[in-house]
Amino acid sequence: MEITRIFDIVRRYGQLYPEQDTVFSWKQDGVWLKMDAKTYVSSVDIISSALLELGVQPGDKVGIISPSRPEWNIADYAAMQIGAVSVPVYATISQEDYRHIFSVSEMCVAFVEGKELQQKVEPLFAELPALKHVITMLPHPESDYQSYQDLYRLGEEHLLQNLPRIALLRESVQPAQLATLIFTSGTTGLPKGVMLSHSNLVMQVLGVAGIPDGTSRRALSFLPLCHAYERLLVYYYQYAGISVYYGQNVGTIGQDIQATDPNIMTCVPRVLEKVYDRLVLTGRKLPVLQRTVFFAAMRHAERFNYENKGPAYKAVLRLYDRLVYKKLREAIGGHFEIVVSGGSALQPKLASFFSAIGMPIIEGYGLSETSPVITVSRKGLHERRPGCVGVALPGVELRISDEGEVLCRGGNVMMGYYQHPELTAEVIDSDGWFHTGDTGRLSPEGLLSITGRLKSLFKTSLGKYINPELIETRLTESPFISQMMVMGEYQRYAAALISPDFAYIRTWGKSRKLHFETNEDICNSKEVRREIEREIARLSGNFGNWEKIHKFTLVPEEWTDHNFLSPTLKVKRKAVMEAYKDEISRFW
Repeated sequence: MEITRIFDIVRRYGQLYPEQDTVFSWKQDGVWLKMDAKTYVSSVDIISSALLELGVQPGDKVGIISPSRPEWNIADYAAMQIGAVSVPVYATISQEDYRHIFSVSEMCVAFVEGKELQQKVEPLFAELPALKHVITMLPHPESDYQSYQDLYRLGEEHLLQNLPRIALLRESVQPAQLATLIFTSGTTGLPKGVMLSHSNLVMQVLGVAGIPDGTSRRALSFLPLCHAYERLLVYYYQYAGISVYYGQNVGTIGQDIQATDPNIMTCVPRVLEKVYDRLVLTGRKLPVLQRTVFFAAMRHAERFNYENKGPAYKAVLRLYDRLVYKKLREAIGGHFEIVVSGGSALQPKLASFFSAIGMPIIEGYGLSETSPVITVSRKGLHERRPGCVGVALPGVELRISDEGEVLCRGGNVMMGYYQHPELTAEVIDSDGWFHTGDTGRLSPEGLLSITGRLKSLFKTSLGKYINPELIETRLTESPFISQMMVMGEYQRYAAALISPDFAYIRTWGKSRKLHFETNEDICNSKEVRREIEREIARLSGNFGNWEKIHKFTLVPEEWTDHNFLSPTLKVKRKAVMEAYKDEISRFW
């Protein structure tokens, strides 16, 4: 069945995979539950029927504020197939951002997961005259709002009389019509509403469909569905008939992999960095001979290249697979066909390492404004390389401007920013090229490398330009450094705030008879500081003198919550600089 609107995936699923016993699986009260194809397909129509009973009209906005769960997907499709606009909202944003998104979008219905989220957004409801109905996905005794179960019963009761209307509305939706309004999370400023059409989304699903080889049957999804990349992949999983297992959170990834045995998953680089660091810690605890073999195997894996693997390298790779890599795969879990990394830059050595041990890494790049994929790695010759984010998606043109900015044009580019034509004109020029704001390079084969953010570049007082993200990506290769932020605009030299990897340092310290009670103890330790100085010097060898870190401060906080990190785990520079303005003032 051909799909031209994104909700066509649901009917296609019902036709091609009617006997699928697991469309979605999720853990609730310690038990993995599942939803079959029949329930999934019928539920979309039932919730559409209920929305019509609530008075939802084509063009109305329907908000979804919830972590990933099947009801999220059902509400998404149910709204879009009757011509309404789906408005996903992150569950972890500030109340100020909620206020902005609610008021700008003028949503008339909001699905809210449960008690905690309801309490967070409820104080805003009195300010929102357009919001007529709030639906709680997980009902609780203190709630006065309609539950998802109540809504389901309402839709079921009126389904027969509403089915003809649903069919008419579904057929009236055009591919170029607005499907969803995505408010960009960003790292600075208030979110902007990105308008994506059905054709934007369908083009993406069809564009990535040929990348996996078709053997994947189980996908683990743990990034929020508000993340445009994760949402696209879940659309693709349903297009391909792949069962989706929703992980509990980023902290339970290891348990969830072991429980679900996935073949494919999407992640952000920080997750792979954490897995790698955990493996390094494991290796350091081995007896001397085993430790020597372990780290030799690690170094060999880090030199892996998809395009240039001679017979000698392959022979050693097979040996290490028997001795080390097989055990690493068993420790991590899953039988991965591919692992998709996106959201920010992945260290090249990690792309090499995981691919070498049997977890092939596919890197992608894009923005919410590009639906989101611009480029993605493929398994063909010259279509993936460590340090590159792949080749342009079919139907996407790509070029680098004279300033080094990545530009793209094609069916993936958004309709524009909601109610902000002037902002749209700033990023989409008169020839249709979208200006990403990222700097990059193109290889002769068309492979794209991202080198940083155009706006993140800064100039020292000596007139030298510094790309902080390039330095940060390199230095966080150290297992001692969890997160860092480089600064120094109009100053004589670069400096950095560093959030150490406290778990790693505590393990490292035990082997040296160093005991740390608190994170402050670690930050004040002369031994730790000396080791981090060595790491910075070791990893800065290819930098110019003006790019090297001259001063740094260790901070005792882990940058793990939404105050310092975006939902895709990027550092919010403005928030960090405000929180640590006193420490920063002492750098110069």
